[in-house]
Amino acid sequence: MAKNVLVVDDSPTMRNMLKAAMQEQGFEVTMAEDGVDALKVVAKQKWDIIITDINMPNMDGIELIRELRQIETCKFTPILVITTEGGDTAKKAGKDAGASGWMVKPFNPDTLTKAVQKLCA
Repeated sequence: MAKNVLVVDDSPTMRNMLKAAMQEQGFEVTMAEDGVDALKVVAKQKWDIIITDINMPNMDGIELIRELRQIETCKFTPILVITTEGGDTAKKAGKDAGASGWMVKPFNPDTLTKAVQKLCA
């Protein structure tokens, strides 16, 4: 049975790239444009991993992670942050919110695959 991934990013190009990479690994992919959109779809099923950007309109990734960690079915779901933010302050904010991993854009698709496999193991 395919694993389910929720991809949250305000960039259509990034969403489509992540979708292609995840589908290649056998994942079923659902996409959301921002944190508000993600919270609307997150309750519809169980997720094996959630991949989110940080800098998004309406609700940023840090707030999304905090909100997800309050939802019973997402308390322990791996959350991988993929962002242009590489500073220690941003990483600490993500970790404090409940992020499971952090990857800086641009990234190698193989690195993404390995990170997702590790987090889903």
